[in-house]
Amino acid sequence: MNRFLATALLLFVLVPVSAQVKREIFESFKLQERRDVSYYIPEDYTPEKAYPLVIVLDAERLFDQVVATSRYYSEFQGMPETIIVGIDQNEADLRWLDCGFDEVSGLPTDRGKNFYEFLGMEILPYLHSAYNAAPFKMIVGYDITANFGNFYLFKDKSLFDAFISISPLLAPEMESRIPNRLSDLNQKIFYHLIVEGQSSGDNARIAELNKRLQQLDKESLTYYYDKYEEADEVSVATFGIGKAWGRTFEVFKPISPKEYREELLTTEGPVYDYLENKYTTIRELFGFEKEVALNDIVATYAAIRKKEDWESLKPLSDLCKASYPDTMLGFYFEGEYYEIIGEPKKALKTFEKAFGMDEIDFLTKEMALDKMDALKADFGF
Repeated sequence: MNRFLATALLLFVLVPVSAQVKREIFESFKLQERRDVSYYIPEDYTPEKAYPLVIVLDAERLFDQVVATSRYYSEFQGMPETIIVGIDQNEADLRWLDCGFDEVSGLPTDRGKNFYEFLGMEILPYLHSAYNAAPFKMIVGYDITANFGNFYLFKDKSLFDAFISISPLLAPEMESRIPNRLSDLNQKIFYHLIVEGQSSGDNARIAELNKRLQQLDKESLTYYYDKYEEADEVSVATFGIGKAWGRTFEVFKPISPKEYREELLTTEGPVYDYLENKYTTIRELFGFEKEVALNDIVATYAAIRKKEDWESLKPLSDLCKASYPDTMLGFYFEGEYYEIIGEPKKALKTFEKAFGMDEIDFLTKEMALDKMDALKADFGF
């Protein structure tokens, strides 16, 4: 494998397009031909961070929209930056050759099998060797290429964790094979089925697929179906990609006012456990650590006070010391914890430590000083 990767890297001919998007010619051993491939690498890419991978089929149609969606959501919605790879398939009707299937068995053609291995054994290994790619991978396709993505479900472990399937042209039996496979698969999967209202021939089979997928009751499957009545075959991708993106990376977002009201305040266990579970899910799902957002710490603190869950203050203070070590956060919260449980001497010493550190968000030195003065007045220190 290492020898293959070294050889593959030498066979890349770089065609620069811009600082963030580049086009390359990939010499494929599996396909025995050269293929045009586009890459989007985040502007501030650093090997110190891990980035989810997105494979975009039908790149001439979908690549620019997926890149724009990724950039927008990472900039404004607190979602992870992603590395995006687009496979050109428009010239000479390559999409039909790459993603073709047998009309009787519904299985990939010989050419389709080679394309399957081209993505899994050439493109993805190259990306993991060239960049710090996270384990989490998504595939996006339209029509015949959307159907092709489903073939990756039929391995013991799916190569992809998320599927955006736009108006799929389904191979025979796929309306039953996909639900059956998702029912058996022991893996967290996001599956988004997107269709236009003004669609053509596969409506009944897509409706049947949606019906069966909605009947699946499996914690590891996150399934969404979106039908855009006003969309046609050209506009449906624009309608659907952004919504699917937001849902896939929902847990990565900072805690919103809605999440605070409907989930954080209603959690049955300790408030701190909600925050810890959120970041554990991010780590396990996407394969990398996310720095704890100040927004999420403040929301958790507000919920602790609202629910009077004072025991959650201590682990929250420990987290703040690790995540924001130069600020007042950790010691201020710890001081409040000692104050509430009736240990004023520890509280006073802890607020003194907080007073000597940097202010942050709503916490000021004056607040720490007020706490210290109140403790001295109440207990005669």
